[in-house]
Amino acid sequence: MGDFAADTAVHGADGRYQARLSRDWEIWGPNGGYVAAIALRAAGAATALPRPASFSGHFLNVAEFDVVDLHVTKLRSAKRAESLRVSMTQKERPVFEAIVWAVGDADGLVHDDAVMPQIALPSQLKSTDELLSPEDRHQRHRFWINFETRPIDFVPWSQRQPGAPVWLEWFRFRPRATDDDLFADAARSLLLIDTMGWPAACRAHPQDSGYVAPSLDVNVQFHRLDPKSEWLLVDAVAPVAADGLIGGQARIWSVDGKLLASGGGQLFCRPLRM
Repeated sequence: MGDFAADTAVHGADGRYQARLSRDWEIWGPNGGYVAAIALRAAGAATALPRPASFSGHFLNVAEFDVVDLHVTKLRSAKRAESLRVSMTQKERPVFEAIVWAVGDADGLVHDDAVMPQIALPSQLKSTDELLSPEDRHQRHRFWINFETRPIDFVPWSQRQPGAPVWLEWFRFRPRATDDDLFADAARSLLLIDTMGWPAACRAHPQDSGYVAPSLDVNVQFHRLDPKSEWLLVDAVAPVAADGLIGGQARIWSVDGKLLASGGGQLFCRPLRM
C-alpha cells in the first residue's frame, strides 16, 4: 500500500526536483493521475504562493518505476498569481508536461450554485472490500489498494450490464487520508479526476470490451480546498466515445457537500494486448 503524500513528494530546490515513482500506484504502468500529482507537487515546491488554482497537463510517454526529473519554469509572476510550467523527464525522455496557476489570498465575488448529488454518506454504505468476493479482490490492480471506497450502486463486474456511462463513489486515501499541504490536498482531486473517466466509460459497454484507454491530457480547476475532508465523492461521466476518443468529466465533492474541484480530459482507445 502506498502513502500518497509521501509517494508524490519531490526533493530539490530552485526549480529542479526529483521524485521516485512508486509501484504501489501501478495500473497499466504508473497511474496517470499519480504522475500528474507529482508534477503538481513540484509546482507547489517552486512557488511561494499557498495554493493551486488550475492544472493542465499532457501525458507524453509512459514512465518506468524509477526516478523522474522535474524542471519548473515560472512563466508569469505577480503578487497574488503565478503561472508555472512543469516538465517531467526520465533519463532525458519526456514523460509529462504541465501548466499550473498558483494563487494567493484575494477578495472577490462569492456565490455557490453547485449541488452535490443526493446520495448516501460513506457511513451509510458498505466498503468495496466488504462487497467484493475474495477472487475479485485478488484480480484488482494494486493501485486500488491505496483507497477505501464506498460505491453508491455496487454491482460485481461479472454481473454488469451496459448502462449509463457514469460513476459515483466515495474515496478515502489510505493509510493517510489527508495532508495539510494544500498542493498535496489538491493532488487528491487531480488523481481522481484523471482516473475515473475510464471506469465511467466502461459502464456503457460489455465487461470485456477489448480496449484500454490511457489519458492524453487532464485539466482541473480547484474551486476550494478542504484538507480536513477525509472522504471525497467522485461524480464522473463519460458522455461521448467516438473516433477512438473518450471525453470524460468529473466533479469532486467534500463529505459536507462542497464542490472542491472539477475537470476532465481525453482518453485514447487502443486494443487490449493479451
